Amino acid sequence: MKIIWGTSPVSTGGLYLIYGSVTILGATVPVYNLIVIFCSLIIAALIGYILTSTKFGRIIRATADNREMSEALGVNIRSVYVRVFTLGTVLGTLGGALVIPAIVAMTEMAVELIVLAFAVVVIGGLGSMKGAFIGALVVGLLSSITISTYPELEMPLIYLIVIAVLVLKPQGLFGGSRT
Repeated sequence: MKIIWGTSPVSTGGLYLIYGSVTILGATVPVYNLIVIFCSLIIAALIGYILTSTKFGRIIRATADNREMSEALGVNIRSVYVRVFTLGTVLGTLGGALVIPAIVAMTEMAVELIVLAFAVVVIGGLGSMKGAFIGALVVGLLSSITISTYPELEMPLIYLIVIAVLVLKPQGLFGGSRT
């Protein structure tokens, strides 16, 4: 990647601002950000529906909970893993396509995103869709507020929240205890 595109960060140059901006509660928000939020909510609802209301979702949850029992009941584990990996790849690509117009692309950008994803999972609780949603809201709102008020505090504040959750409730806000 570095040979083809180089090591310098690449930006769309504010192209996402062509949609304009709106004022919400006294804050100016680019319309593109609202589009990304709306798309994210639709994607989260679809994934929630798939996991809770379809046969494939039940198989995914059963396989994640107890692989051996699912296999004993006739589930083709390799097929489930391939389909889940493909779904994850599609969702990751879609997320990247949605967010890349508003940020600077660079080869090391995955590191920050992985740290934020880890924080979301720790705060929300492993295995909880509701927890992941709440954790993402907490991380997103804290990041936005601290960036607009005191940018140097953004990552340390997220780390402090993660530490507090680990100390006070190690399974996360909505994670259950595994037996």
